[in-house]
Amino acid sequence: MDLIDFELRGEHITLDALLKATGVSSSGGAAKALVAAGGVQVDGRDELRKTCKIRAGQVVAVAGRRIKVAPPVSVTTPAPEALP
Repeated sequence: MDLIDFELRGEHITLDALLKATGVSSSGGAAKALVAAGGVQVDGRDELRKTCKIRAGQVVAVAGRRIKVAPPVSVTTPAPEALP
């Protein structure tokens, strides 16, 4: 089973957008059809809501692939007193 790591850019992503963004489906319409057909699981449970919100820490399984959703990597700027 292929494992895909996906880093969020915000608080969440919809399931159909995640499938398209990771290349699991070729288009948003294909992603919605895949979900509607019952071919997608979120955290081990069948998911039929095409636009359910997927958040960091969740795992989506579809077509022999697992997508692990990670929180966005925050870029922090050091405090001015910490700079040399």
